Amino acid sequence: MKALLAGAAMLWAGQAWAQPMMDDDQRQPITVTAPGGAIDADDALSLSAADISRAGTPDLLGALTRTIAGVTLQDAQGNPWQPNLIYRGFAASPLQGQAQGIAVYLDGARFNQPFGDIVAFDLLPEAAIRKLSILDASPIYGLNALGGAMLVETRNGAADPGLEASMTGGRFDYREASIAGGFAKGDFSAFGAFQYSHEDGWRDFSPSRLYNGYLDLGFDTATGGLHMKLIGADTDLTGNGVAPVELLAADRRAVFTWPDNSRSRYGRVSLHPWVALSDQTRIEGTLYAQRLTLRTVNGDAADIEGCEDDDAAGLVCLETVGGDDEEEAQTILTDAAGNAIADTIGGEGYGVLNRGRTRTDAMGALFQIIDTRPMLAGDNHFALGMSYDSSRTRFDTSVELGALTDERSVDGLGRFIVQADGAIAPVGLVAHADYWGIFAQDRLPIAPGLSAEIGLRYNHARVVLQDQIGTALNGRHSFNRINPGVELDYRVSNALSLRAGYAETNRAPTPAELSCADENAPCSLTNFFVADPPLKQVVAKSWELGASGMARAGGVHIAWLLSAYGTRNSNDIQFAASDIRGRAYFRNIGSTRRQGVEASVKASRGGLTANLSYAFSDATYRAPLTLSSPANPQADDDGTIAVARGDRLPGIARHSATLSVDYAATGWSIGGDVIARSGQYLVGDEGNDNAKLGGYAIVNLRGSVTIIKGVSLFGELRNAFDRQYATFGAFSEVDEIALEEAPGASNPRAYGPGAPRRWYVGVKALF
Repeated sequence: MKALLAGAAMLWAGQAWAQPMMDDDQRQPITVTAPGGAIDADDALSLSAADISRAGTPDLLGALTRTIAGVTLQDAQGNPWQPNLIYRGFAASPLQGQAQGIAVYLDGARFNQPFGDIVAFDLLPEAAIRKLSILDASPIYGLNALGGAMLVETRNGAADPGLEASMTGGRFDYREASIAGGFAKGDFSAFGAFQYSHEDGWRDFSPSRLYNGYLDLGFDTATGGLHMKLIGADTDLTGNGVAPVELLAADRRAVFTWPDNSRSRYGRVSLHPWVALSDQTRIEGTLYAQRLTLRTVNGDAADIEGCEDDDAAGLVCLETVGGDDEEEAQTILTDAAGNAIADTIGGEGYGVLNRGRTRTDAMGALFQIIDTRPMLAGDNHFALGMSYDSSRTRFDTSVELGALTDERSVDGLGRFIVQADGAIAPVGLVAHADYWGIFAQDRLPIAPGLSAEIGLRYNHARVVLQDQIGTALNGRHSFNRINPGVELDYRVSNALSLRAGYAETNRAPTPAELSCADENAPCSLTNFFVADPPLKQVVAKSWELGASGMARAGGVHIAWLLSAYGTRNSNDIQFAASDIRGRAYFRNIGSTRRQGVEASVKASRGGLTANLSYAFSDATYRAPLTLSSPANPQADDDGTIAVARGDRLPGIARHSATLSVDYAATGWSIGGDVIARSGQYLVGDEGNDNAKLGGYAIVNLRGSVTIIKGVSLFGELRNAFDRQYATFGAFSEVDEIALEEAPGASNPRAYGPGAPRRWYVGVKALF
C-alpha cells in the first residue's frame, strides 16, 4: 500500500511540474486546516468569527450551542470552560473519564491531547479563531474521528486586517478583556490576540481565571509561503462537579465536596509552509511542538471509617461494596511505609485529597499534496499525505487521607494512602505514544452534477508505558487499521443537492485508558491510573444520507440542511464504576449504536436573520452486559446493574432544538436564542431503571448600540427567565455525609446544575 501511495504522489507531482506558475494577482495565503484539505466540507456545520462574537465578546462554546442543535454542553464539572461537548452521541471533553469520540484539529494539527485524547477548550484562543467547522465521520481525519471531526482555523493578518477590542463585566464578578488585530504589508502579514477572563463562579468556592495569547507571522508570495503560529495559555479553573438534588433544593449554589481545581500551562509553536508547484498543485504542511503541564487537586468523600473488627480497633479501613458480612468488605488502610493508619478523628468524617500532575511534550507533522484540475465532468480534487504525532507524558499522582470540614472541604491529615492490593496507590508513569497516518482522498466529478468523495487511510498507533514505581504498569501496545470511506454527491439544481456516504474509522485506546483497565485496581474519577491489561481498539462504521439547498421567496433568502446518520461501534470503551466510591476503570463493553436526524433552516431578509435547528439522537447499547454502579438505587447487593440490548446510553438528550433570531439596523442590533433539550438518563443508570433527568428550555437575549463610529455598547442576558435546570446527572452516596443545608438527605441523585440568570455588559471597538 505504501508503494502504491508513493507512486501516486510521484505521478501527480510530475504532472504538476509541467503546469505554469500562478501570477502575482492570484496570490493566496494558505494554511493547512486538516488532512485532505477539507475537500469534504460542503455539508459541514460552521461558525465564523462573527458568529463567535455575536453577543459582543468572543464565546466559542456559547456560539456552538445557540447555532447547532446537535451540539449539547454538559456541566459535569460545573465550570463554563470545562464542559462535555456531545455531538451525535460522541464526546469531546476535557475530562479523562469520558470516552472521546471526536477528532479536533487546530490549523491542521491534532488538538486532542495525547495522554487521554481530551479536548481542553480553555486552551483555545477564542479571539483568534477565524472559523470552526464540524464535519461528518471520515477516515481521512485519523484516530478518534468516530463521530466526526472539529476543525479550528485561526486568523492571519492578510485575511483579517484591522483591530478589535472588547471589555466586559457581569454578574458573579465576571470580567473579560480581549484584543485582536492584524495587518499585511507586501508579502508579510501579522496577527495577534490576547484574552483575559475571570469569574468568581455562581456556585460556592468556584473561582476561575484564564489568560490566552496568540501570534501569527506570515510570509506569502504567489508561489509559496510560510506562517509561524504561537499559542499560549495559563488557566486556573475550579469546577466542583455534581451535587445531590436535596442539597441543590436547599441551596442551589452549594457544592458537595471541594476543592476540585485544575491548573494548566500550555505552549504551542507551529510552522505552516506551502509551495505552489503549478496553478493546479501545491504542497502544504503543518509542523508543531507543544507542552502541556496540568496540575489537579480534588477533595472528595471516601468510604473510609474506623475499622469495626476488634482486632483492628483504633485503625481506619477502606470499605467496598459486596458481601453480606460487613467485616469482609473492610480493608485496613496503610501508608507509604506499609504501616496501618490510626484513626485520629473519631472513626468518621474522612475524605481524600487526590493530587495529580501531568506533563506532556508532543510534536508532529502533516504534509500533503493538494491537486485540482479538470477531469471528466468537472474539477477533480485530489489529496495525498502523511501525518506523524509523537508524545511523551509523565504522570504522577498521590492520595492523601483527609478530614471533611463543616463546609465539606477536605483538609489533609499528612498521611498518604498506599494499599498493597493497589486499590488506592500512588502512580508514577511515563507514556510514549506514536501515531502514524497515510491517507489519500479524491473528489471525482463523475457526471454533470454528480461527484464521488473517496477516502482511504492507514492508521498505526504504538503506546509504550513505563512504570516509575514498580512494574505493574509496564506495557507495549500496537494498533493498526486501514479505513475506507466514500460519499456520492448529486447537485440536482441550485435549490437541491443530495448525498449518501459510508465511512469506517477507529480509535486506539489511549495511554490513560490502557493504564486504568483493571476492575481490581480502579482509578480515581479525577485522572488516576493504576493497571495495564489490554483493551481492544474501537472500530466505527457509519452511514449518512442528506440533502441541502437554497431558495429565495418574497425577498427572503433560505438555506437548509437535512441529514440522517447511523454509527455502530464495535468494542466500544466506557469508564465503568468500581465497587470503591469515586473510582472506576476503562473496559470494552461490546457494540453500541448512535443514529439520528439533524435539520437546520436559516432565513434572512435585510437586517433580519433567523436560524432554526433540530437534532434527534438515538444512542443505545447493542449487547447485554453487567456494570458496577454501587450508588444506583436499583443495583443488586453486589452493587451491579444489568444492561440489556436496546437500553439507551446515559447523558445523551434524545431531542435538541435551537432558535436564534437577530435584527441589525443602522446603529443598533437586538437578538436572542431559545435552547431546548429533552431529558436524559443519569450516568450510572445504563440499565435505564430510574427516572430521567428532566429536559429544559432557556432563553438568552442580547443587544448592542453604536456610540460613535466603530465603538458600541453591548449587553447579554442569559437564562432570562431564571429557569432552574440541569445538563448532567449521576448518582452520589450522600447518606454518610452530613448536609447541614439538607439534614437527613438520602436521595442518591446528583445533578450538574445549569447557571441561573446572568447578565453581561461591555464595550467593543472596531478599527
